[in-house]
Amino acid sequence: MLTTQAPTPKAVLVGVQVHGVTDVEHAADLAELGRLVHTLGFEVVATVSQKRERLASGSVLGKGKLKELAAITGGTGEIPSGAKERSSKAKEAWEAEEAEEEEVEEEEEAPAEGEAAPPQVRATVVVVDHELSPSQARNLEKATGAQVLDRTGVIVDIFHRHAKSREARMQVEIARLVYVAPRLREAPGGTERQQGRGAGESSLELDRRKIRDRIAELREQLATIHADQDQRRFARRDQLRVALVGYTNAGKSSLMRALTGSEVLVADRLFATLDTTVRALQPETRPRILISDTVGFIKKLPHDLVASFKSTLDEALEASLLLLVVDASDPTWRAQLEVTRGVLEEIGAGSVPHQLLFNKADRLDAATRAALLQSHPDAVVLSAHAPEDVTALRQRLIDYFEASMTEASLVIPYAKQAIVAQVYENARVVSESFDETGRTMVVRALPGAMARLTRLLG
Repeated sequence: MLTTQAPTPKAVLVGVQVHGVTDVEHAADLAELGRLVHTLGFEVVATVSQKRERLASGSVLGKGKLKELAAITGGTGEIPSGAKERSSKAKEAWEAEEAEEEEVEEEEEAPAEGEAAPPQVRATVVVVDHELSPSQARNLEKATGAQVLDRTGVIVDIFHRHAKSREARMQVEIARLVYVAPRLREAPGGTERQQGRGAGESSLELDRRKIRDRIAELREQLATIHADQDQRRFARRDQLRVALVGYTNAGKSSLMRALTGSEVLVADRLFATLDTTVRALQPETRPRILISDTVGFIKKLPHDLVASFKSTLDEALEASLLLLVVDASDPTWRAQLEVTRGVLEEIGAGSVPHQLLFNKADRLDAATRAALLQSHPDAVVLSAHAPEDVTALRQRLIDYFEASMTEASLVIPYAKQAIVAQVYENARVVSESFDETGRTMVVRALPGAMARLTRLLG
């Protein structure tokens, strides 16, 4: 039986360059939005961009650009009103705002020399590089006749598709429900659902109450999971922990696989990793060094997702060392690094010791690589696919923790030989000898671990 593949949804990107945003920043934001949309499986067929002092309160774009967008989607470019014409101060203010910028828009509407005409293929999805209010989304849908998504909705949808573990799915569901709740609409006709003989409860109110109840239920279940995770993290509190943090698709999972030999998912797509994976550095060291892979960051990452993935980000907060992984081949890496540092500050991990890593060096020429090292002399420039680079990074991690260790001689009586296993687990044994008093071990360990081993022998 032959099956026909569903056509790829066609999308048009919409961006407004508001006052204070440079041309380079605006272009980078739209390029990143394009990658997000591609991750969802959409094909970008056009981009509509406009410079404004601020977003139009009613439809994001001005009237002229709205018509240009509608020509790509097959819409009317007009926002019909379902009510009788009424005058209000809010409407008058909105119309005055549009009139003020109409002159500027007319100049922008003329295609620049060499600019391509709108595509013949109609787009069925409009993706806006800003967070839309429910009314703005509705107005755009009416004017374009297409499905409208904003940047937050796209990111939440990607998280929803990529979540695999039970915890990640619950976290994403909370973020989705928080996002969807204010955007619910009353069904045509606005029927009331009577609850007994009292006042009626509309279907919209009932749906919103169900969402609130579901969010409360999910948060209660997550609290139980987080309590178990806190216990596991507490058990690892004395171990050496390194967290890989950075922008999404910077190559953290590839580096994780190279350092630990674990079969973590590696994919050239945004937000491929949503679950924290903790593995030991390979070949194993004594004491062990644990490496954790974390969810990637992105510009304008929705706060609800940051809150939902707090337990995942706690790995960065409680790490002994952060490896800030940057895709050195991306022309916007400086902005990505700034976003990474901003999120770390937001979760309280800004003061955790860190090491800057410029990844994907195999895509750089010699001059670019030298320039990176000159501008960031303390950084590491490497490729996760180059064994010699990974080996050098592994030794660098060992040397980093070795510098913090102290050396001591522990005499373990034969009656307390059970302690030997803990010594090997928490310290590096330099040498050991035996005499009539017991086993003498010269070890190197972090001060905290050394103090605990000493107490056990006291």
